[in-house]
Amino acid sequence: MQPRDLLVLACVLLTTYYTIARGSSPPTPRVQLSFRELKASNTAHFLNFLLNTTDYRILLKDEDHDRMYVGSKDYILSLDLQDINREPLIIHWPAKQQRIEECVLAGKDSNGECGNFIRLIQPWNRTHLYVCGTGAYNPVCTYINRGRKAQDYVFYLDPDRVESGKGKCAYDPKLDSVSALVNEELYSGVYIDFMGTDAAIFRAMGKQAAMRTDQYNSRWLNDPAFVHVQLIPDSAERNDDKLYFFFREKSTDAPHSPTVYSRIGRVCLNDDGGHCCLVNKWSTFLKARLICSVPGADGIETHFDELQDVFIQQTQDSKNPVIYAVFSASGSVFKGSAVCVYSMADIRTVFNGPFAHKEGPNYQWMPYTGKIPYPRPGTCPGGTFTPSMKSTKDYPDEVINFMRTHPVMYNSVYPVHRQPLLVRTNVNYRFTTIAVDQVDAADGRYEVLFLGTDQGTVQKVIVLPKDDLETEELILEEVEVFKVPASIRSMKISSKRQQLYLSSSSGVTHLALHRCDVYGEACADCCLARDPYCAWDGKTCSRYSASSKRRSRRQDVRHGNPMRQCRGYNSNANKNVMDAAQYGVEGSSAFLECQPRSPQAFVKWVLQKDNSDRKKELRSEGRFLKTEQGLLIRSLQMSDTGVYHCTATENNFKHIVMRVRLHVLSSESVTSALLQPDAPVAMASHPAGAPGAYDELVQLLSQPEMGLINQYCQGYWRPSGSAQSDAKDLQDQKRARNRRNHPPTEELQT
Repeated sequence: MQPRDLLVLACVLLTTYYTIARGSSPPTPRVQLSFRELKASNTAHFLNFLLNTTDYRILLKDEDHDRMYVGSKDYILSLDLQDINREPLIIHWPAKQQRIEECVLAGKDSNGECGNFIRLIQPWNRTHLYVCGTGAYNPVCTYINRGRKAQDYVFYLDPDRVESGKGKCAYDPKLDSVSALVNEELYSGVYIDFMGTDAAIFRAMGKQAAMRTDQYNSRWLNDPAFVHVQLIPDSAERNDDKLYFFFREKSTDAPHSPTVYSRIGRVCLNDDGGHCCLVNKWSTFLKARLICSVPGADGIETHFDELQDVFIQQTQDSKNPVIYAVFSASGSVFKGSAVCVYSMADIRTVFNGPFAHKEGPNYQWMPYTGKIPYPRPGTCPGGTFTPSMKSTKDYPDEVINFMRTHPVMYNSVYPVHRQPLLVRTNVNYRFTTIAVDQVDAADGRYEVLFLGTDQGTVQKVIVLPKDDLETEELILEEVEVFKVPASIRSMKISSKRQQLYLSSSSGVTHLALHRCDVYGEACADCCLARDPYCAWDGKTCSRYSASSKRRSRRQDVRHGNPMRQCRGYNSNANKNVMDAAQYGVEGSSAFLECQPRSPQAFVKWVLQKDNSDRKKELRSEGRFLKTEQGLLIRSLQMSDTGVYHCTATENNFKHIVMRVRLHVLSSESVTSALLQPDAPVAMASHPAGAPGAYDELVQLLSQPEMGLINQYCQGYWRPSGSAQSDAKDLQDQKRARNRRNHPPTEELQT
């Protein structure tokens, strides 16, 4: 490619990046809760017992025993699913002191590396768990007795059954591993050496022989980061069962560049390896690239390359779950996150397609066009297509040799509709974890996404279909789940208990999947929220129940139309309208506060003058400035006196949020009262409709404590003789209100 062509390509890429970054601003969360607000809502529980540990990870959710098992540095926790602080069971399992000293002598950090970081907890049988830890760079595993039932309240290590964790757990706690225990056989994606250079998909324990990927073969695995593992059956025939590994790895095509590919790989559970070649190595391992990209101009795609997390949404057909995956962009020019959704049908089509093969003068990847040996490489023995072959050791040598040199599929797996479900750019966070809940609402079933970030927040999102392939994304809420912001490491969801469980380096939290009451006290607020968990029950916004009386239940997730859903209740929408009175002085500025409950609402200000039925809409022009917090009026005039209506419109539903009666006082009268507190003040012109209030103000200004009153009033009147004074009006008025609400102790004593 010529330099000029490279320059043109770079310009196209930068244009695509800029277009995506500029055009994909996320919607505003309807509800945002700080950690303090979430705690006050009584819908969350935070781990409140102190341990000298870090690096919490939720490793197993056991709904049968009503427990959740958490691993951290030197500790294993068994927590109650309903309340994580209720009767926790704790095992202290540190590395031996001699091993810690050896780890430090090897140059490792005594706190961040030379501990026993628990990385694996799997159910072994009805009464025991199998657990592994890094063991201060010497992986160890053992068994935990958890009792047969939750009521047994049993949780202790079996000290006589400690064994090596090599091939099961990483040496380095910074290297993530994944594992699945199937038929008492442990399958792991793990680095199995001290230096962290030998990555493998490993099978240990059980009756079958130990198995691994081809060692130091970059075509198989090239510095991978393992993300998830899942058993997904291919058919009713158990011999066809395959284990799918999700990971990201460096590209072998550009060894000196930071290019990263996201992968999905698979192996057959009954793989025995080859007879002469690939002995004790997988003979059915295949992998394909996972694409999550935004199509751009001229066919250029913007890729989100780095797979971060995977959630498998089970369906009625166990062979065809829906796969949700979180990605981030790895480049320095373009940063962001995306969620893509994949179907198993598309994944199987890719694995049944052409194999990747390097050939030609430039040694480029091409689809393999030669003869494919029988049985097709990657096929499980004794399965649907190979009933006569009971073991991979029976496969011909040409099949085994082909597998060793062609582990990669040529085609890539694209998401449903070939585009992400949602994209985030121009934000200060990245998605790290995902969990999905299926929710039945009045107008259908919805998938609600819970997305954890590296800033310690969780977004609750639904994506609704619109015309053709268009979708509408709604962020129902965004909450801070940790007191000290920290990246969310793991996330588990319990539809049964309506709870979401999260962990970070500093702790564990679980919170309810819904907080319906925060949307508002009116039917319209509940309907406009469009939360499939919530509905108007005739009195409040509460958890939707299909069994409740249909006449009083109001919910419209698809359209959020309160005009249709809340008939008979909309008349009450204005009962909670705030009415306020505010004073301003001629020539000064005034700020009328108004913030609707919904950030998606369009706010309009209307002025109705006294003794008049006419209303005039106010726009941002001249002396009037509309802000997100309210309306700023600069250089007040006597004619500005009147009632200001703050109205909010959302989905064609309009209601009054606030009414403010503004009284504009004559600057001469107020100045006279301030300068001559003992002199009578001329009452030549009262603000229309409020002489009593004006008399009260003048009487207040005439008191001996006028100096204090004057100090408090500075933020509410000041002749606007300069642009600087106008610019400070808003800030000074807020300070004045704070002084009134929280006056200093010394002033109160005065």
